[in-house]
Amino acid sequence: MNFDFSEEQNLLREQARRFLAENAEGKARGIIEGDALFDRDLWRGMADLGWMGTVIPEEYGGIGLSHEDLCVIAEEIGRSIAPTPFSSSVYLATEALLLAASDEQKEDFLPRIASGDTIGCFAHNEGTRKPEPGSIATIYTDGKLTGEKKPVADGDVADFAVVLAKTPDGEPVLTLALLDNVASETLETIDPSRSHARLRFDGTPAALIGNIGNGWTLSERLLDRAAILFAFEQLGGAHRCLDMAVDYAKERYAFGRPIGSFQAIKHKLADVFIATELARSHAYYGAWTLTTDAPDLPVAAAAARVAASRAYYLAASENIQTHGGMGFTWELDCHLYYRRAKLLNLALGGERRWKHKLVSRLENRNVAA
Repeated sequence: MNFDFSEEQNLLREQARRFLAENAEGKARGIIEGDALFDRDLWRGMADLGWMGTVIPEEYGGIGLSHEDLCVIAEEIGRSIAPTPFSSSVYLATEALLLAASDEQKEDFLPRIASGDTIGCFAHNEGTRKPEPGSIATIYTDGKLTGEKKPVADGDVADFAVVLAKTPDGEPVLTLALLDNVASETLETIDPSRSHARLRFDGTPAALIGNIGNGWTLSERLLDRAAILFAFEQLGGAHRCLDMAVDYAKERYAFGRPIGSFQAIKHKLADVFIATELARSHAYYGAWTLTTDAPDLPVAAAAARVAASRAYYLAASENIQTHGGMGFTWELDCHLYYRRAKLLNLALGGERRWKHKLVSRLENRNVAA
């Protein structure tokens, strides 16, 4: 079975890489050093290319491409560390609406997401609580939300949020809330180029997505689907770190020869290459399961997530080490990728959580077989 991308998808990759090289270069640094929460010009350019509507059906204003096409775009966004709320709005909020929203909700929100006029986010974290149905504290009752969510990726720039909550009886629910009058506070994170916020709901009007009681199941399905897309973003970042390290190792001389000729550097970069290619294999299989909605999607998502998280962190760390004393300086971009690697590692729950998911799902699959 061939899991490689098609000629058309590789052309899409070339277009995305060219656009981001011309428009995203230096933007993450600009966000960190400035006051803006994301780059609005870059966001508008992505919207003009139709990226927000990649998997949104044409009837809702999208372009109706496949999730494999979205994976291609995700990898290039990760390669460029573009400072936009793309993952929150497209991988999470849009996927939640496509999974379980009513026709009226889709007609209301999806066209505005596809045009880039509306930004969404997914609010499921509640501090350091262990992620399980019994740990949800935000309450949904009589069409209103009460509680606090933190950290919420892009919660301070989003127009609406898909919120995981529970009824007073403890039944998990997925809800949709506008954030016009919701108190938000921008939180400090390791990567300010991707903003995070604390959202406080105080009787905030909200609408159900799906049915009462299936909120946890829907959120787990949503996280599995998003995990594959995040894996591609991590893969793009890891590959860019490897390219940066290799280029520097060829150009930097010590004792009369390139540092890349020394075994200490060769072995570092070989380890990064192996980890990146392993992550790529898992990500490609995950893309196929996502596009076909294959039964093996939960296992593939967990495997892709673990492999990509490890590869990106290793690549970002070794990139700094390869650059030596220069690698730790503010002027080089090495730290920008390290920041993003650490942030994405925790975006959907840490690597340890996904390892546990992978083991549990493999055990359950083997028992079923």
